[in-house]
Amino acid sequence: MADYLLFATERYALPILQPLADTLQARGHQVGALLVDGAREGEIPNARMMGLREAVGFRPRAVYAAANWVPSFLTGAKVQVFHGFNVEKREAARGHFRLRGLFDLYCTQGPATTAPFEALARKHRHFKVVETGWPKLDPLFRGDLGASAALRAPASGRDVVLFASTFTPRLSAAPHLYDAIRAEIASGDRYWLLTLHPKCAPALVERYRSLAGPNAAFVEPEQVLAAQSASDVLLADTTSVVSEFAFQHKPVVTFRNRSPKPHMLDFDDPSRLPAMLERAFAPSPALVAALRAHADEIHPWRDGRSACRVLAATEDLLSGRLGPLGRKPLSSTLRALKIRLALRYWRP
Repeated sequence: MADYLLFATERYALPILQPLADTLQARGHQVGALLVDGAREGEIPNARMMGLREAVGFRPRAVYAAANWVPSFLTGAKVQVFHGFNVEKREAARGHFRLRGLFDLYCTQGPATTAPFEALARKHRHFKVVETGWPKLDPLFRGDLGASAALRAPASGRDVVLFASTFTPRLSAAPHLYDAIRAEIASGDRYWLLTLHPKCAPALVERYRSLAGPNAAFVEPEQVLAAQSASDVLLADTTSVVSEFAFQHKPVVTFRNRSPKPHMLDFDDPSRLPAMLERAFAPSPALVAALRAHADEIHPWRDGRSACRVLAATEDLLSGRLGPLGRKPLSSTLRALKIRLALRYWRP
């Protein structure tokens, strides 16, 4: 048996890594978790929480990162499993497809992600790409989201709307839709689940927390997948939750999405929220078809075994079956030094 390490910088990454922890533990491996920055508040069951020096001494066979970066001084293959779908918040070179020279293997979610990364791999040669699907979505197909039923129970038969918002100020719907959402909640016609990105301003988060009551509940980052399963319609902006929700073939209403697509119902005036929700709860055949096409493009895997494929891809990398890796770019050395500085770790 071998040792493996999970790495995260935000709490919302923990449900992404959890299926990997469960699968590794079930196979008899030792699993550690190094949680830094915003992720420090959480934990990963079936993984041993570690400090930085303990993680270095753990000497893992591979490090699975649901983050944009990973400490290069940790041993083992550095495997990127992504913290979200590509929702085009930024230009490709600065966003989802930005290379930092830190990873050996990218485990992509579906064709929309795989093709661009394969093109980059052919150009740069210092990493490999395998389409595995996204471990975060495994529980949707394994029937082990018991928290979903608990979140839906207070709805008492009513339709359920999930509101999720990104933290990027210029893209966030939360400040603009607060009054409209508060009015919808007050009506009691539907039940609401509310969640905001953990980096949102604390005052804004508290405003939404205050809406909890008989017609609404506030959902923490670790519960977002269960909340998606529990909900019928999503109201959001340019957050990766849009793709996660649409993957379930459920309607999505977006407010001023940066790059609206056919599978979204996008609007820009808060007063139109009631009408947009009505459209979402009676989706047209064209919208249903667009949702299915989008889901197939971003994540065709629906067997709940993406974590298994990630582990298999890692073994293929380590065994050499994926071929040799080229040298990392010089820029990665500078980035590695910056990471050491940020983590205050200077030992060899």
